[in-house]
Amino acid sequence: MAGEKGISTSQNPERAILVGIDLGQPQWGPEVSLPELERLANTAGAVVVGRVTQRMEHPNPRTFIGSGKAAEVAELCRSLDAQVVILDDEITPSQQRNLESIVPKSVKVIDRTALILDIFGLHATTREGRLQVRLAQNKYLYPRLRGMWAHLASNRMGGGVGSRFGEGESQLEVDRRMVRKRITSITRELKDVTANRDLQRKGRTASTMFRVALAGYTNAGKSSLLNSLTGANILAYDQLFATLDPTTRKFTLPEGREITITDTVGFIQKLPTTLVEAFKSTLTETVDADLILVVVDASDPQHDAEMDTVSEVLEQIGASENPQMTVFNKIDLLSEDERSALLHRHPDALYISARTGEGLDQLVSAISASAAASSTTVDVLIPYAEGKLVELAHERGQVLSEEYGADGTRMLVRVPERIVSRFAPYMVPLD
Repeated sequence: MAGEKGISTSQNPERAILVGIDLGQPQWGPEVSLPELERLANTAGAVVVGRVTQRMEHPNPRTFIGSGKAAEVAELCRSLDAQVVILDDEITPSQQRNLESIVPKSVKVIDRTALILDIFGLHATTREGRLQVRLAQNKYLYPRLRGMWAHLASNRMGGGVGSRFGEGESQLEVDRRMVRKRITSITRELKDVTANRDLQRKGRTASTMFRVALAGYTNAGKSSLLNSLTGANILAYDQLFATLDPTTRKFTLPEGREITITDTVGFIQKLPTTLVEAFKSTLTETVDADLILVVVDASDPQHDAEMDTVSEVLEQIGASENPQMTVFNKIDLLSEDERSALLHRHPDALYISARTGEGLDQLVSAISASAAASSTTVDVLIPYAEGKLVELAHERGQVLSEEYGADGTRMLVRVPERIVSRFAPYMVPLD
């Protein structure tokens, strides 16, 4: 059970059995997906005591896995004293009910989506984050209401992994009408809360400050990178979805130009569409970015597949056309041979370690070059009465030269295209 601030109050970790099916997918087979599911389960406060896999052409429409395999899972629950069975894919309400009728009555059956929603419920700290999670949870809950009464009768929703739905409210309150009403209410409240974020975002857009967004698979080290660059001192645990709410910090480039860098929620394969929809207000920070740094965990054997997942989500939210740089983090964990192989396969990427600081200077130089490429160099003579324009040049541009004369400040400055018109009245005509 989660408290108001998403802190687990469970005394003992629940014992979980993971179940996956092998559909012959080359990138995300059970040998890759189940270890990630175990990390998710651990993050939610469970300990994995068993794994079950089955090779199938397609999921069983009645029980997701075959009936014989379902009976095997039930027996495993008894022998290992498991309290929860976690399916590696989203299952239908009927598949969930049918599996629950096979496993012992004290065992919960949840899927990957419910587990991820559960973790989000634990880690949401701001009001906006909690509202986004509640919205996604209720949308997930709505088609499953019929089976929730069975949970109540068998006391399956008494707490623990997969039960952090409805902020601890009694299941007796939950019916279709009430959940529809709750979704409407949360959506309305979320619009009010996100209005302030929209104003802040529009303010940053209006200021013409160059905006960088960090995107990447969960636990790729985005928060650590933001900390290393800006001293943001934000939460950076070695844990999936340790941070959910976007954090924006100012950063001054070596040439004196100020930019913003935003860390957003991490992505994951099979990310529930309800979560993508609920978190659109925070993901918009990525859509609005002038440059997206796609941060990749270089030490993860599945980094290529994870990069594909990130690309899919960026396309899903409408950010795939934004300028991007691939940044391989955690290179301090690689051997020289591994580094060479990675560099050979991704010659245009940047290679850093947010932990040791290696490669950060090259990354900052690349960001500076990208910011400069989006700018225009102007030669202006600004009257002293227009001192704020000189300040704007220093804050939003790169001052190449500056001289003080009788008529004002002569500047050669590289400024973003969006504010060139502000300097137009004071441009020095060509000889």
